[in-house]
Amino acid sequence: MCNHKKEDFMKEAVNAALKGMNNNEGGPFGCVIVKDNKIVGRGNNKVTSTNDPTAHAEVTAIRDACKNLGSFQLEGCVIYTSCEPCPMCLGAIYWARPDRVYYGSNQVDAANIGFDDEFIYQEIPLPYDKRSIPFEQLARDIALEPFNEWRKKEDKTEY
Repeated sequence: MCNHKKEDFMKEAVNAALKGMNNNEGGPFGCVIVKDNKIVGRGNNKVTSTNDPTAHAEVTAIRDACKNLGSFQLEGCVIYTSCEPCPMCLGAIYWARPDRVYYGSNQVDAANIGFDDEFIYQEIPLPYDKRSIPFEQLARDIALEPFNEWRKKEDKTEY
């Protein structure tokens, strides 16, 4: 695909960011998902309007694309996002399995306007007992029951 077409899709992501921001839906982030040169998913940040801290542009676009495609995976798709994905969105992108991601602005640009994810990047490698939000394993033997049942389930959809 030529750079001109890629830039058109990036402009669509930026327009989604501007529209959502101007409608007071959330922060200045937008995303589109493309398959076969057609937009199949669109999203913008809706954190503040939905009281959902996971409603980032990439996540809302992934949800939209998956719904429209009738699939929980985005193989054959390309994500265009107005800003480099945060750690949560990065994880969602890997779970969705698109072929490629293009991003516009980067994490430094986002930090410069108050969206600084650096603290999350610093927390990830820390041992659980050193994190600012303590993590402690509890009742593993009880929590393994769904996993044991999953192993036996014959009609499961693996992913």
